[in-house]
Amino acid sequence: MSPTPKKNRTARRVLAGVAGLATFGALAVAAPAAVGAQDGPDRGHPTPRTVDVQLLSFNDLHGNLEPPAGSSGNVNEIQADGSVKAVPAGGVEYLASSLRTARKGNPYSITAAAGDMVGASPLLSGLFHDEPTVEALNKIDLDVSAVGNHEFDEGSAELTRLQNGGCHPTAGCFEEGKEFQGADFPYLAANATYEKSGKPVLKPYTVWKKDGVKVGFIGVTLEGTPNIVTAEGVKGLKFHDEIETVNKYAKELDRQGVKSIVALIHEGGAPASTSYNYDCDSPGPGDGISGPIVDIAKGITPKVDALVTGHTHQAYACTVPDPAGNDRMVTSASSFGKVYTDTTLTYDLRTKDIVRTKVKSANHVVSRAQAKAQDMTDLITRWNKTAAPIAGAPQGYISADINGRGSGTLEQPLGNLIADAQLAGTSPADKGGAQLAFMNPGGIRSDLVYAASGGEGDGVVTYGEAFTVQPFTNMMNVVDLTGAQVITALQQQVSGSNAASPKILQVSKGFTYTLDLTKTGADRIVTDSVKLNGEALDPAKTYRVAMNEFLGGGGDGFPALGEGKNKLVGASDLDLFNAYLAANSTATTPLAPPAMDRITVIQ
Repeated sequence: MSPTPKKNRTARRVLAGVAGLATFGALAVAAPAAVGAQDGPDRGHPTPRTVDVQLLSFNDLHGNLEPPAGSSGNVNEIQADGSVKAVPAGGVEYLASSLRTARKGNPYSITAAAGDMVGASPLLSGLFHDEPTVEALNKIDLDVSAVGNHEFDEGSAELTRLQNGGCHPTAGCFEEGKEFQGADFPYLAANATYEKSGKPVLKPYTVWKKDGVKVGFIGVTLEGTPNIVTAEGVKGLKFHDEIETVNKYAKELDRQGVKSIVALIHEGGAPASTSYNYDCDSPGPGDGISGPIVDIAKGITPKVDALVTGHTHQAYACTVPDPAGNDRMVTSASSFGKVYTDTTLTYDLRTKDIVRTKVKSANHVVSRAQAKAQDMTDLITRWNKTAAPIAGAPQGYISADINGRGSGTLEQPLGNLIADAQLAGTSPADKGGAQLAFMNPGGIRSDLVYAASGGEGDGVVTYGEAFTVQPFTNMMNVVDLTGAQVITALQQQVSGSNAASPKILQVSKGFTYTLDLTKTGADRIVTDSVKLNGEALDPAKTYRVAMNEFLGGGGDGFPALGEGKNKLVGASDLDLFNAYLAANSTATTPLAPPAMDRITVIQ
């Protein structure tokens, strides 16, 4: 069945398609005229030299339609006295309200995103292959988004379906009589091409137009996407250098007369503070930020006027010099819809370019104190009704919050619990005979929260909550690794591709070692401290090690884990997690947060 034709949007802008890509037509949308002096001489006013274009942006929504639970739903805010306060934020009901309020009084307003709108989503979106999130983004009037690595979780064909619409090839249509319409904003994938044809998976760029104002957008994901997505998700694809790709298409846009250009880049940095309102231009421009985006920003052509970034789930608005030495705004808006960025781009109507010295950006909290957007509430209610029979099923009981992604520590209580569940499910001889288990920290998407999320009662872990913690449904692998390979894997947490941003594996009970952060690279692992059940790991001995298939393929910069032999494929990580909750907790004997005694950290 072919997708139902989409309705024209009655929004306030025009998105023109890519010139030269015949398969992508222009999306023309009627827009109201500007007001006041910007109406031009036809109303008796002199034509202004410049107009202010508002750019609203966010990133890494990950299908969080409902407010994220626990510490994952907080943003840090620096107070006037220098103290830091955790502020509850996020949820599309509030994000929609924030964006709609911000647009008022701004006749030239664009809303853009820097990728990972979907993927690794809570059950409300993930159960339906993220169709609810795309629907919400359409209603929010998102104008354009780059793809992120998680847009490739289910492969390029599924990404194309999210763009163009149509029911899921195996799950079918989720609502009777309705066919998924797809995204009515363009997803941009300039640096993701098909290996055979060399053509981009989706459009590389688009141009926003209104009343003679033209702003080009180029969208890229990080070049390292294949290292953090399952092999099946990026099969047949090639990912190119971010700088080279953006510069290539910026030159193309420039030749077309598009002088104002914004790059949407799903790669990011690490500010010196996790507070959204931290001044990362102190003491000097860009001094307070580090990470991959800094070098990328310094290499992208001065033709690009601003960089909207993501991936690291951090909030920042910094100036980083371009290759000509001029400061340029680089922004990111945390994650899960908790923050949005408001950037003013002053557009020169004669040169058709942005006046770079006047560009200003600021991050704002998506406060839960404001009124909810009713259309988002209705959307959530409708999809929750469809998900309810599955989502509300109890899986186990906990005595307190068990923090994962929101813990802020290298060893996470929820990481320990997940690793223990994986070991328990794979240790029987007929299930793999595992002796230890590793869990990648990026696969832990939220916290387990004691307070009830619905009518299940406090301390009850529902299927929906467990799914939100582990939404990928990766199959478990048990493999043979030598002690030397295990130690190498530990060293790869803090060296190689993970040197700049360590990825600390979560480990099962009985496995212990010391991490010395006063040293650098692989030396941070104290090799003679690595023990299994109190005995030093023998480099020459073979051990049975459990991990999800993503790690088993060497993902996240762990090639040593991809060297395993005698692989046994078991149940999914989610199934093992739920089985562990059921077997080890009751209403009267709930699970307590595991002790944090497996990784000794020296700082």
